[in-house]
Order: sequence, then structure tokens, then C-alpha cells
Amino acid sequence: QVQLVESGGGSVQAGGFLRLSCAASGYTYNRNCMAWFRQAPGKEREGVACIDSDGTTNVADSVKGRFTISKDKANNTLYLQMNSLEPEDTAMYYCAAGGNCINFEYWGQGTQVTVS
Repeated sequence: QVQLVESGGGSVQAGGFLRLSCAASGYTYNRNCMAWFRQAPGKEREGVACIDSDGTTNVADSVKGRFTISKDKANNTLYLQMNSLEPEDTAMYYCAAGGNCINFEYWGQGTQVTVS
């Protein structure tokens, strides 16, 4: 059973920072792609950043230079460091994992980020 459990969300003021974590279990962590998505109320879900098995990352233009995705293979944990947060970053953030960086089979329950 694959499980992805996010944590680290919260409420911060604009300009602040948060680090999201996604603990993965029951999954061949180091051979596939993992990603962060977000969905704001009334908006479609959008990809934020992804990292493949080689450590290659892609970050959405809207957060480039402010957000960094990384993973700790030893602890099977995915991270999203979010700096210089803006109100527009307010959303539910989801961790996802899959066999490639296009289709994601597994999703976490999400963690809320609110920037005021």
C-alpha cells in the first residue's frame, strides 16, 4: 500500500517561508518521479515542482526562484522549501508520485498553505 503523507503547511504573512514535507512509504522511492501540486479555491490544480530519479528538477515559472524541491532518499521524504511567500501561493498543496513526471498514480491528502 503506497502512502504519501504531507506536513508543514500553515498560515504565514507575505514574505515568510514554509517547508513542506511528504513522507513516502510502500513505494520504490528512489526510482520514480515525485512532485508537488497545488489547488486554490475555484482554480484548477497546477504543478508546482517535480524531481525525477536522477535528481533533475523542474519548477513552475510562477514560483521559480522562490520554491525549491528536494528529496532525502535515506528518509523517503520529499520537501518543498517555499520562500518569499505571496498571497497568490495560498492553496492546498499535494504530494504526488508516479512512474514518470507526466502521470502520477499516487497522491497525498494535502496540506493547507495560507499567506496573508
